[in-house]
Amino acid sequence: MVGRDRTGARALVMTAGALVLAACAPGETAIPQGSAARGDPAKPVAAVAETVVTTDPAVDADDPVLWADRGDPSRALWIGTDKSDGLYVHSLDGTVRQFFPDGPLNNVDLREGFVVDGKPYVLIAAAERARFGIVTYLLDPATMEVKPYGFIPTDMGEPYGFCMGRRGDAIYLMPNNKDGEARQYRVVAGPQGPVATLERTLKVASQTEGCVVDDVAQVFYLGEEDTGIWRFDFDPAAPATPTRVYAVDRTVLTDDVEGLTIMRDGGRTYLIASSQGDSTYPVWQVEGSVYVYKGRFAVEGGAIDNVTVTDGIDAWSGPIGPYPEGAIAMHDTDDGDGRQQNYKLVDWRDVKRALALP
Repeated sequence: MVGRDRTGARALVMTAGALVLAACAPGETAIPQGSAARGDPAKPVAAVAETVVTTDPAVDADDPVLWADRGDPSRALWIGTDKSDGLYVHSLDGTVRQFFPDGPLNNVDLREGFVVDGKPYVLIAAAERARFGIVTYLLDPATMEVKPYGFIPTDMGEPYGFCMGRRGDAIYLMPNNKDGEARQYRVVAGPQGPVATLERTLKVASQTEGCVVDDVAQVFYLGEEDTGIWRFDFDPAAPATPTRVYAVDRTVLTDDVEGLTIMRDGGRTYLIASSQGDSTYPVWQVEGSVYVYKGRFAVEGGAIDNVTVTDGIDAWSGPIGPYPEGAIAMHDTDDGDGRQQNYKLVDWRDVKRALALP
């Protein structure tokens, strides 16, 4: 797992293509210098699918999440929030399967193996910005149907960003807010619905949103929108000390930092960010406590319109639908008509070719 630097050092040490990490104070705005990758242009990658909602001409999309049956990856879903109206469940071709009019939902995530009354489900959860809490759903992997589960209130103000994580058998909800606060709630099935217990509070200096948990490495990544990407030890008993991963430099990473996701491929782990300011996706290969910058891509070209002013992002590692090595879903603020926002999908193989990844 990524180790914590307890020395208090604030240096950002660069090698020719690798950012070696050191602990930084929350809110520190030092810009990394000397990277051989500075100025590297984003490589074009065409979208292979997009979501289509015909019942609402003004979908206010924000954040997607992908799921596939690991035994039969042709059985797959593409789930996305409408931050005005609720939650859409799409097939992988982008058509709508289900819609839940549950209000302004911002970020969404899921984890498998959540047991309710002896039956394993996929727990889906999303930050709800009107009632200040988390809305949950259960996906039955046998039927691929989603049903409402329950609401979890929080007292942290508006839960803006959100992700989920797993530690052993425990599943965690990770909301964050515009004050830079993130919380780690363990969630279990109660007799009347989900029950969440707060185990830890984390903090950076300013507004956050995008986050992701690397369940394998037990690392929580948090995007501070105008500053950069931080990591925390995911152990709720560990000190809540942030370590800088990468600072906004407006060359590799442009504010706002929005979505974060993890892609695994061939024994390698990649951290991918959604860089809203220039609608690009920087990719780092994670090598212990070193993050090796591999390049950036933009979703453009091909028959589907380009992605602009991107927000949330999610990667599925391994086979999903017709994509044998994985796929990435991302938010697009304009589907070409100037009104409706939607989600685009790219084939991980196309990203690998564009960035010359092994």
